[in-house]
Amino acid sequence: MTTTTVRPADPSATPPPAHKPAAHRNDPSAVVRHTLTLTWRSLVKLKKQSEQLIDLTLQPILFIVMFVYLFGGAIEGSTHDYLQFVLPGIMVQTVVFASVGTGVGLCTDMSTGVFDRFRSLPISRLAPLAGTVLGDVLRFLVAITSVFVFGTIIGFRFHTNVLAVAAAVGLVLIFAFAFCWVVALLGVSMKQPRTVQGVSFLMMFPLTFGSNLFAKTSTMPGWLQAWVKVNPVTAVTNASRGLLTGGPVAHHAMVALLWALGLMLVFIPLTVRQYNRRA
Repeated sequence: MTTTTVRPADPSATPPPAHKPAAHRNDPSAVVRHTLTLTWRSLVKLKKQSEQLIDLTLQPILFIVMFVYLFGGAIEGSTHDYLQFVLPGIMVQTVVFASVGTGVGLCTDMSTGVFDRFRSLPISRLAPLAGTVLGDVLRFLVAITSVFVFGTIIGFRFHTNVLAVAAAVGLVLIFAFAFCWVVALLGVSMKQPRTVQGVSFLMMFPLTFGSNLFAKTSTMPGWLQAWVKVNPVTAVTNASRGLLTGGPVAHHAMVALLWALGLMLVFIPLTVRQYNRRA
C-alpha cells in the first residue's frame, strides 16, 4: 500500500492572486477607460486609411457649391445671401450623412471577427461600440472645419463671437453622437455593409431634405411644414444658424438637446442588446 504524505502549506508562500469577477469590467471608470482606449484605436486607423477623410472634406464642398450657385439665386435672389442661410444647414447635413460610415464600419468589423476578439477581453460590451461611435464623431470635426474654411473663402461671415461658434460645433457633435447610435443599431443588426448603407440613406433623405436646411419652412406646403417642424434636424439647424449668424437660439437648442438625449436613451441600450444577441 502506498502512503501519501501531505505536506503543510508554507506560511511564507505568496498566495495565488484572487480571480477578479467579470463584473469589474462594468465599473463606470473602467467603461470610460476602455471606451477611450478603443476611441484611440479608431483614430489611429486613419494613419493607414487616410482616404476615409476624403469624403469628409470633399462632400461638404460639393454640397456648398451645388446648392449655393445652382439654387441660391432662385431661392434668395443672391448667392451671397443664400450662403449665409444654407451653410449652417450644410454643416448639420454633413455630419448626418457621415454617420452612415459608423454603421457600415461596425457591420464590416462584425463580419471580419474583430468584435469576437473584443468579446474575449475583460472589457464592457459597451466599450467597443462607444469607442467606434466616439472616434467617428471626432472625425466629424474634419468635415466641420472643411465647411467653415471653404465657406469663409467664398464669402460666408460669422456674425457672432468665438464662444457662440464653438457652441454651435458642440451642439452639432452632440446630436451627431446621438444619431450615430441609430445607424450603429443597423450596423450590428444587418449582415451586409451594403444593406446598412442603403437603409441608412433611405432614412437620411427625409430627415435632411425634409427640413429647413435649404429653404425656409414658411415657403413649404402645409402638410410638409408639419413634418419639418417636428424634424430633429430642423431644431439643430435653427440653433446652429442662431449661433453662427445671429437669431433665436435657446428654444431650438433645448429641443435639439432633448432629441439627442432621447435618441441616446433609446438606441444605446437597443444597440448593446443586439450586439450581445449576435455574440
